[in-house]
Amino acid sequence: MTQLVSIGNSQGVRIPKILIKQAKLENKELSFKVLDDGLLIIPTKKARANWREQCEAIISTQGHEPLDMDWLNADLTDDSHD
Repeated sequence: MTQLVSIGNSQGVRIPKILIKQAKLENKELSFKVLDDGLLIIPTKKARANWREQCEAIISTQGHEPLDMDWLNADLTDDSHD
């Protein structure tokens, strides 16, 4: 059990380390969703997460076009630090 704590003009929640580990939230950016009777905390999914695996799965079931391999082998730029 935890309580809200004051952090400047805001409030925060201290989440026990064991819960963070069990929920696989370590070092992740989090999103919050307001529910009828509470708050849901979930890790934010990155737009490009698992893109290679997803593309390869589609190609393996539907075949590929000549440019597909160019896209799969292209270097991605990391724009998350802008």
